[in-house]
Amino acid sequence: MNRSKNDRDTPLPSSSGIAQSAPHLGGVIVSLSRRKILAGSGIAASSLALGSVGNAAAHSAVPSQPFVPHDWKSVRAQFLLAPEYAHLSNFFFASNPAPVRQAIAKYRKAFDENPYSFLDDNMFQRDEDMLWRTVCAAAAEYVGGQPHEIALTSSTTMGLALIYNGLRLKPGQEVLTTTHEFYPHHESIRLAVEKWGGSMRKIPLYESSVNFSADRAIARICAAIRPNTRVVGVTWVHSGTGVRLPIAEIAAAIKKLNRHRDEADRILLVVDGVHGFGVVDEDVAKMGCDFFSAGTHKWILGPHGTGIVWAKAENWALIQPTIPSLMARETTDAWRQDRPPAGPTQAAWVSPGGFFAYEHQWATVEAFRFHRRIGRGRIQDRIAELNGQIKEGLARMKHVTLHTPLDAERSAGFVCFDVRGYKPQDVVRIFRDNRVIASSTPYAVPHVRLSAGIVNFPRDVHMALRVVRSLA
Repeated sequence: MNRSKNDRDTPLPSSSGIAQSAPHLGGVIVSLSRRKILAGSGIAASSLALGSVGNAAAHSAVPSQPFVPHDWKSVRAQFLLAPEYAHLSNFFFASNPAPVRQAIAKYRKAFDENPYSFLDDNMFQRDEDMLWRTVCAAAAEYVGGQPHEIALTSSTTMGLALIYNGLRLKPGQEVLTTTHEFYPHHESIRLAVEKWGGSMRKIPLYESSVNFSADRAIARICAAIRPNTRVVGVTWVHSGTGVRLPIAEIAAAIKKLNRHRDEADRILLVVDGVHGFGVVDEDVAKMGCDFFSAGTHKWILGPHGTGIVWAKAENWALIQPTIPSLMARETTDAWRQDRPPAGPTQAAWVSPGGFFAYEHQWATVEAFRFHRRIGRGRIQDRIAELNGQIKEGLARMKHVTLHTPLDAERSAGFVCFDVRGYKPQDVVRIFRDNRVIASSTPYAVPHVRLSAGIVNFPRDVHMALRVVRSLA
């Protein structure tokens, strides 16, 4: 594997902190027996280990050196991630970089000092002073769209639920989706079709994920579309296998089918995009999908409990809002004047109301700025390089079954695999006992999952591969 000078100059983490009394297995320290003992009291051994370093790290909020976006060591220094561990599950719940943490702290301080005035000034007075508009503008710049096309949510799940629940299917119309979706996508569809009197149908796009064919997947979608299909719901990057779908090509194929349909029956393409958003250097607004939902607290590295939905104005007009919004003058004015809102639905009408953790929502701007300073292309290349090294290493191990395509164009930031003779959950425990943070996929058939991001270095890859190699 090629290593940059910065990577070579960075020493491997020390081995301090590992339980020396644990038994060895092929060079790997395993503490499953201790974990089983602690399980009865609801405490995991790894949780005890992580707790102390987490508390210590909380006291160092600001990097001591200035941020140099082109230097990956400087990028890593913006995070409080415990240095003793190889963090290879960063997609799950982001550690925030320094600019995001600082923005959260700034807004939180202002709320603590004068909560009424600060919220009133920045949320309910002049339109140009409303800070949520800066979030929409930052998100729009990132997706290549317009601020009025962005709705703010708390997560991918909320976004999908707002889309499907608001689409007002006619009785008999169906939502076509795939067998590869995660629970929130399937469940959002199921709840919506039960409400509107429609139906839901699932199809597989592949049998072998490692041998995924984009052309065959597109052909399966097109062949499965029926006259009563109103929506096609897909996921950009499958969190269960690591497969990345070609959304632009799927959108183009559906566009051809729509040429022979009335507008009221036009097939709409809904995308769960969270695991491509912040990884793939592609403008969402130019991919051709109709609705795109993504949390910003994963690969975007934004504050927890934040997300967006993007759609063009003509598609927002199809949505019936589910939750009253506090971000639209028209809806609140209509209520005061005892009349229905005038005009078609807008993105701001769909942004859920109620008081949010505004210090988090508004600080999302800094996450988008952080990405732009580094460069989307550089981020994509770095993630592809590191995960490529993981895949190549695993592919050479005879006791490993790789499920993620080796081709970087057909994958993103996930590497899913199995180790012969081990349950995925047990491999994850062994990883953690050896200072590698991995995960198992939460599907009916689980796999081990590693995921390298911009906070990682080749040494993290080496640590993970060394653990897997020892399980032969």
